[in-house]
Amino acid sequence: MILLNAENLSKGYSDRQLLDGCSLAVNEGDKIGLIGVNGTGKSTLLKIIAGLDFPDSGTVTRAGGVRVAYLPQNPVFSENATVLEQVMKGVAISEELAEEAKVRQQADEYQCKTILTKLGLNDYDQKISLLSGGQKRRVAMACALAAEAEVLILDEPTNHIDSEMVDWLESYLKRFAGAVLMVTHDRYFLERVVNRIVELDHGKLYSYPANYSQYLELKAQREEMQLATERKRQSLYRKELAWIQRGARARSTKQQFRVNRFEELKNSEYVPDNSKMEVSALSSRLGKKIIEIENISKSFDGKVLVKDFSYNLLKGDRVGIIGPNGYGKSTLVRMICGVLEPDSGTVVHGDTVKIGYFSQESFIGSECDPSTKAIDYIKSISQEIDTPEGKLTASQMMEKFLFSSDLQYTEIGRLSGGERRRLYLLRVLMEAPNVLVLDEPTNDLDIETLSVLEDYLEEFPGVVIAVSHDRYFLDKLMNHVFVLAGDGQITHYTGGYADYRADVAAQEKAKKAAEPAKAKTTQDGRNQREKLKFSFKEQREYEQIDEVIASLEEKIQQTEKDIAANSSDYGALQELTEKKEQLETELAEKMERWVYLNDLAERIEAQKKQ
Repeated sequence: MILLNAENLSKGYSDRQLLDGCSLAVNEGDKIGLIGVNGTGKSTLLKIIAGLDFPDSGTVTRAGGVRVAYLPQNPVFSENATVLEQVMKGVAISEELAEEAKVRQQADEYQCKTILTKLGLNDYDQKISLLSGGQKRRVAMACALAAEAEVLILDEPTNHIDSEMVDWLESYLKRFAGAVLMVTHDRYFLERVVNRIVELDHGKLYSYPANYSQYLELKAQREEMQLATERKRQSLYRKELAWIQRGARARSTKQQFRVNRFEELKNSEYVPDNSKMEVSALSSRLGKKIIEIENISKSFDGKVLVKDFSYNLLKGDRVGIIGPNGYGKSTLVRMICGVLEPDSGTVVHGDTVKIGYFSQESFIGSECDPSTKAIDYIKSISQEIDTPEGKLTASQMMEKFLFSSDLQYTEIGRLSGGERRRLYLLRVLMEAPNVLVLDEPTNDLDIETLSVLEDYLEEFPGVVIAVSHDRYFLDKLMNHVFVLAGDGQITHYTGGYADYRADVAAQEKAKKAAEPAKAKTTQDGRNQREKLKFSFKEQREYEQIDEVIASLEEKIQQTEKDIAANSSDYGALQELTEKKEQLETELAEKMERWVYLNDLAERIEAQKKQ
């Protein structure tokens, strides 16, 4: 069933044509990831489909009764509202009898509180103005999820939320019964959640019935076909050009046809894929002594963020810093950069260290006027720069960072959020640092830019320190992970994000395995370990638990469909919501039991081999 249909949408601003006859049908069960280079119009397309902007031409139609919830990239809040009040504003309340309205409001409030709790927001009465950026992002997420819509339109849903919240959101959207259309550059998210990828390229939409890895394969095939078609066109064009140059006159129908065909070939439009950002890594010389961190600590308002942390940065270090929002990740990197003084301890930089700091905060308004042209912003650092490819001007460097000649002279205030981030990144790199400190560098950057940034960092000869929630980015680049777990404690793991998760799982497993089995005394007084085995009840439970878990998951999915079907029946809605909560609680208990039984089975097998 088609829930929403956009047909022949076109939209342009001054000399920039963002959408050129785009059509997109959103069906029930679709999980669509919209991708494309920054500035191509992805957010504009979402706003038009959500009904918050209007196309120059084309139409957007919805099936009868279909509701749409929209998560903007930069949400606007009522600063005086509480967290719960803000989320409740997004819940549609129809006109009903007073008693029915009261029941409905209670059900809505319960649903809103449930979602806020899942998102780690337990203080429902806290003012929006007192929240951090990451907390505000989660409130905006709750507003969209609580709206009980059939279509969720999400613009960068994983930005500014930590890895645990991303994992929860993945699970929620996979179970969501309606349709999802989202812009995201989180490649693990695209791999695990979406079943369709739509790419916006030069104003056109290209649809792939695939997740991220399958999309890469299908796109490569499409580009190969385009190149083959272009090679044939060029070959035919050369032949026709030679015929025209020989002086043939259009004295027959056949000759006139060839002249017309030549004109068509000459004027046919071929759009090459010029969205490749290629630049060799820039860096100044780095000596042996880099950065020595000795027992640093930092607190704010009595809350300890970093406590007695020490580390000696070495050449080749690629350090990823992770942890929940508000645990001090940005505070740590600011101390490493020397921007913030620790309460105790020291941070000593080597004589040759030149730090390039890519901060999380927006640079517009703080160090740059929005009316400044993009190229002037880069020229304020350097007119040209030495690279392994030779001297490159500021304009040439901008072209390598996907800023075309016309875009270079665009005012910064008119650039998209992703284009500004890319411009800011270029400014940092133009300073040729040998230590790069990146605070959430992947936020708002498109996949094309992310891929090239990763290639750049792989070749970068200096040290890289990055705060990031992008699991793909961390796995691809990092050889060390610092995990901030609260109370100022920082744990060091070797490897990327997946290695860190594997290490944690192995430690938990080893801890369980180290628990001593019950000892019993033999007749001669010696102690021996009790032989591990399933009880009759445990054996039966072990054999059936997979089917029980699958059954519970099916019941939850069916209950979610029933909730969607009974959205106007408030009594049934309350019962179904409670039923769903009970099923989810039961599923969580069964999952814990599954872990215990499988661990016991492994230990029994290991004992048999001894």
